[in-house]
Amino acid sequence: MELKQNYLADSHRYDSSETFYRRCGKSGVMLPKISLGFWHNFGGVDPYERSRAITHYAFDHGITHFDLANNYGPPYGSAEETMGRLMDDSFKPYRDELFISSKAGYDMWEGPYGNWGSRKYLFASIEQSLKRMHLDYVDLFYSHRYDPNTPLEETLQALVDIVRQGKALYIGISRWPLEALKFADKYLKERDVPLLIFQDKLNLLNRGPQESGTLDYCHDNGIGFIGFSPLAQGLLTDRYINGIPEDSRMAQGKFLKSDMLTPELIAQLRAWNDEASVQGKTLAEKALSWILEQQGVTSVIVGASSVPQLEKNLKAAE
Repeated sequence: MELKQNYLADSHRYDSSETFYRRCGKSGVMLPKISLGFWHNFGGVDPYERSRAITHYAFDHGITHFDLANNYGPPYGSAEETMGRLMDDSFKPYRDELFISSKAGYDMWEGPYGNWGSRKYLFASIEQSLKRMHLDYVDLFYSHRYDPNTPLEETLQALVDIVRQGKALYIGISRWPLEALKFADKYLKERDVPLLIFQDKLNLLNRGPQESGTLDYCHDNGIGFIGFSPLAQGLLTDRYINGIPEDSRMAQGKFLKSDMLTPELIAQLRAWNDEASVQGKTLAEKALSWILEQQGVTSVIVGASSVPQLEKNLKAAE
């Protein structure tokens, strides 16, 4: 039986630190331009050794931020369990170099207390997440989505108390409407637990945070911004410029529906692909670079199903 080798991080992982890290709002936190998301590819249905190889490559190349949530998998919770194994096998000696985030807000368990933004749900979630990840605290804990029925004060005070109890160092919110974001910013500042970061979908095809004024508000008020789904679930790559590949997410009907790929969209993708080629980039590199060029953006969360895929994504930060 082959013994698993102890992981020793690359000694040159911070060689590009002056250009690869950005200050998160007005905080003391520096985040890598490219962060690694665990939404897909790190669940219980995925090969652990592949997850291990991807995270080793990420950290060896300066990616210190791993982004998780309580219900990432599948099954729910299993991405955090993978993180726990990775801590035990590889990253425990490097815990203080890592910035690990998790979230709660979407469905996690049955019943009225396994969803949304109640104090009960958030506290139960952070306790479960810490156990699954084998951590004493997370660096960042998010409200994963806006809850229109729970008073904002209840959700926000729970986040404040989670920080005060040492279960998280910083607080973030994800995909809240602008007016709710403004309320949260004021509420948290008044309690000396300032909002570190706002997370939302941002890409060439979805510019909602810009159009709503959210990105400008974050920039003007010292709040970091981190974008997810930068490649629009693969649309902003060269996979769809000639139709729908048989092995693609769209062909499988997962997250992407075939009726999204209109003739107009194909024409736009081809035009962007041509522009990228002139610049010596792939369409994916162009899409990632565009996000990083927007004022107020701190980092971009990318997924990866292989080391070569992550390697390609890192080129956008060069």
